[in-house]
Parts: sequence; structure tokens; C-alpha cells
Amino acid sequence: MTAKLRLFTSPSAFPNPQRLRLFMHEKGIADRLDEQIYDMSPVGEQRQWRHLKMNPWGETPTLQLADGSSLAETDAIARYLDQSMPGRKIMGEDALQQGLDTMWNNRIWVHILYRIVTAFHVLHQGLGPKLELTTNHAWGEHCRKEALAHAGLINQHLSDGRDWILGGDAPTFADMTMAVAIAFSKFPLNATPLDERFEHVDAFWRRWQLRPSFGVAYADRSSGVPEIDDR
Repeated sequence: MTAKLRLFTSPSAFPNPQRLRLFMHEKGIADRLDEQIYDMSPVGEQRQWRHLKMNPWGETPTLQLADGSSLAETDAIARYLDQSMPGRKIMGEDALQQGLDTMWNNRIWVHILYRIVTAFHVLHQGLGPKLELTTNHAWGEHCRKEALAHAGLINQHLSDGRDWILGGDAPTFADMTMAVAIAFSKFPLNATPLDERFEHVDAFWRRWQLRPSFGVAYADRSSGVPEIDDR
């Protein structure tokens, strides 16, 4: 039997690891990876030398390959797994689909999810003073407003009746980034629930909650969002 790849990751409250976890369950490959879940404290295992040798940035997720080398950054790991493992091609079957998925994923990551993540980090010390080194309320509120403005563009894009961002029968990686963005927007400290503000984003969110992959991906009940954890 081929040894499982090792994935060093975090609970579902952390958006990037959760994007990858949702991807793995949607592709049907989660059982092919051995997940080691860090507690993500300011002095947690992700910041200790064993992990830093694999990923000097001290972040998760990090994928350890069979030859002992490692791959980091969520999108890079997802692309590697999408190409190297069986199952439907989540990130697109052909060049056009792959380009469109990358385009939409970048838009959602940069202008929505990362903006909400930035607001989380600069509006309060949610991860403690050893990690939250900067407080900047003006920048945090700007990021919140930018996330809402771009979520409105996604809402408009979905208003033509499509279920998923590329218009196909199943979600792509861009949809997963958007799903995690909605989930993280509902984290109590963020208090920017996108599904409550936009009709078509709300319908998109409800479609995700009906998918088996969503339930399994959030099965740790550690997202910090009661709506998800109390399912």
C-alpha cells in the first residue's frame, strides 16, 4: 500500500486550511491524506522547528510529499492534488475552465476573504498579542467595506440563476473560496454575515450546506460559527 501524504493543517475556524479541506472532500480524496491538526496557539507546533523546516513561513496548510519534500500555500496544494489524484478536476477540465476558475478564485480571495481576514487581524486581538501586533480600526473598517462591495458583485454574477460561479453542475475551487468566505464572515468577531446581506449569495450558501462534502469538512465543530457547529 502506498503511504498516505501528510497534511499539516488547522481546525475549520482557519479559512485557508478549510478551503483545502473542502476541496479534498469535494474531490473525494480526503482518505488519501493523513491530516495532522495543529492547535494554532501563538507558540503552537506550526511555529516550532519541525514544521518550520518544511514551511519557514510557519503557516498551514503544508503538504509533505512522499519523497520528504513539502508544498505550501493553499492554492498550490490544491492544484497539485487536483492534477495528481483521481476524481473530477475541481479547478477545471480544460484551459478555459482553469483560467476562469483561477480568475474568480483570485477575485474572491483578494477582495473578499482576505479582506475579512485582514479585518479580523487588525480590529481586535483575536489570536492574542503575540500574533496580533497591529491594531488599525480605520483599515479594518475599510477592508470590511471592500469585502461587502465585492460580495455584491458576486451576488450580481449569481443573479442569472446559475448554481455555481462558473455556471456548471458542480462547484469549482472558486466556489469553495466563496463558501469559506461566507463562513468566516459569520464568525462572531467578524460580524459581517454575507448571506444576510445578499439574496443570491444566501441561496449559494444554502446550496453548499446541502452538499455532503460541506458537512464532512466542518465535522470538527470548530468553525466558531454556531450555525455550522450546531448542525
